[in-house]
Amino acid sequence: MNSQNQILKNILIIDDEEKLRHLLARIIQSEGFDVFEAPDLKSGFKKLETNDVDVVLCDVKLPDGNGVDFLQKIKSAFPLTEVILLTAFGKISDGVQAMKNGAFDYIVKGDDNDKIIPLLYKALEKVQLQKKVKQLEKRISDTYSFDGIIGKSKGLEQVIDLAKKVSTTDSTVLLTGETGTGKEVFAQAIHENSNRAGKSFVALNCSTFSKEILESELFGHKQGAFTGAIKDKKGFIEEANGGTLFLDEIGEMPLELQSKLLRVLETNEYIQIGDTTPRKSNFRLIAATNRDLKTESDEHRFRSDLYFRLNIFEIKIPPLRERTKDIAPLTYYFAEKFSLRGNKKELIIDPEFLHKLETYHWPGNVRELRNVIERSVILVVDDILTQDLLPYEIQHQMDHTNKTLSAFSMQSVEKLHIQKVLNYTKGNKAEAARLLEIGVATLYRKLDEYNIQ
Repeated sequence: MNSQNQILKNILIIDDEEKLRHLLARIIQSEGFDVFEAPDLKSGFKKLETNDVDVVLCDVKLPDGNGVDFLQKIKSAFPLTEVILLTAFGKISDGVQAMKNGAFDYIVKGDDNDKIIPLLYKALEKVQLQKKVKQLEKRISDTYSFDGIIGKSKGLEQVIDLAKKVSTTDSTVLLTGETGTGKEVFAQAIHENSNRAGKSFVALNCSTFSKEILESELFGHKQGAFTGAIKDKKGFIEEANGGTLFLDEIGEMPLELQSKLLRVLETNEYIQIGDTTPRKSNFRLIAATNRDLKTESDEHRFRSDLYFRLNIFEIKIPPLRERTKDIAPLTYYFAEKFSLRGNKKELIIDPEFLHKLETYHWPGNVRELRNVIERSVILVVDDILTQDLLPYEIQHQMDHTNKTLSAFSMQSVEKLHIQKVLNYTKGNKAEAARLLEIGVATLYRKLDEYNIQ
């Protein structure tokens, strides 16, 4: 038996000649394939609806129709299924039409019997490749969708809810929060959940380039516009036409470029460097910053008119230390991701390893956690992630859980008071928030902050 059979699956034969159909089925079964049989198109389609068929061998002339026409129905309903048409009389016109309709091949019965098995292997290789591509597309889609955002804390759920609501509009979005909180992940999820999904998502970090290069990257330039401009170059604004432009660290954009960007947002028009003709680009803008743009504009370091234009819908992403409930699911996610990438076995996470992560303050947020897990997976030897694999500063940190129990800490007083009120309300958080005279959202944030279950 051919070793490829381990990955090959189901074959359907549709032919009204019973003896020939049974003979063909035995030949194919001897190669290790699972075979279904049908005497006509109607019963054949039912087999397709109730079984995961990879390849169909279909006669051209059948009692209830023509296989060449039926081919279109199969490809429409089951696009990953390949079809090989069989005919007793080879007609060039039928063969041409069959290939136009999406047939994998078209062969003459009897004369070409020796070609069937090799053809099946080739067709099945194509099926397997198409399925892998489909899985990859789904994985990419999941990665950039809201379902791909890992976490279960109340704070994160509230942010996701806001992002979902604004994603269905075309409004400008301003994502704020510390570095490493996942602002670009949210930007991509908003894009994928919008009516611009499938169009370009173009990301530009404004802190990466000098003023001159940033202007060229953003607006594009004409050949000869400046020294080194040896050919025309499209800018990110043009690349984003029809889709979404994500400007990360927009607080770092020089003031001169801010005025040009504001004009684009107001008119949808821009001019390339070295050109005089305005061009149009219809894009949705999502901007992100770790700065307080209101303070920056008040102190004249950021244009106030651009700030108000950007701040149509602000979403503040909380730092990781304020959503400690997300650390465990993120840890398991990153551990699985990096162990698969490194061809390692499924890893066990030691409770103390996780405890150290949950009590660390994470100045670098999710990005820092990701890097720490990747480093730990590289260093692991016995398939168990233990605390000794963590960086020194995490291993030897002060235990913030114990620290807050200090009688001299205001935080410990607040934490103890919240615990007492929760005990009094028997865990009813809405009632506890009422007694504490704070909002329910604020209570949930403090529960995350103090790691109160």
